[in-house]
Formats: sequence, structure tokens, C-alpha cells
Amino acid sequence: MQLRIKAFFGTSTNAVKTQIWIAVSVYVLVAIVRKRLGLEASLYQILQILSLTLFEKTPILQALQASDSQEDLPDPGNQLILFDI
Repeated sequence: MQLRIKAFFGTSTNAVKTQIWIAVSVYVLVAIVRKRLGLEASLYQILQILSLTLFEKTPILQALQASDSQEDLPDPGNQLILFDI
């Protein structure tokens, strides 16, 4: 399990435990959604999509299924090279 909490918004024991439980709960819910919808995207990718589409009126199912297709990805041949190594 790759659970990352960048910063805690409270320093009391109760605040830290609450934030850890919320993070674990979100991770488990996303894992359940991934399994039920049969998505091939990683949990990290799904969390990124959800964070980007949080305030959009796009249905969650549509946003997640659009990310599952490879057609939206840019052609790697058109990508700029940052360093010539």
C-alpha cells in the first residue's frame, strides 16, 4: 500500500489519527471502485483523475473510463527532449 500524507493539519494525537484513517478510507474506497469498474489504471492515477475533476460536472464514471483508454495519451514521438544524454 502506497499511502502518502504530505502534511498533517493538526498536531494532536486525535487529529493525526483522524487524518490517517481518512487517508486509509479513501485508499480503500478507490480500490473498491477500481475493482468494481474493472479499471486498468493504477490507484495513483485514479486519485489524480479524481483530484483534477473534483469541481467539474463530469460524471465520475465517464472521467475514469476516459482515462482508461490509451487514445487520450500524447504520442511520445512528439515529446520534447529536455536533456540530450
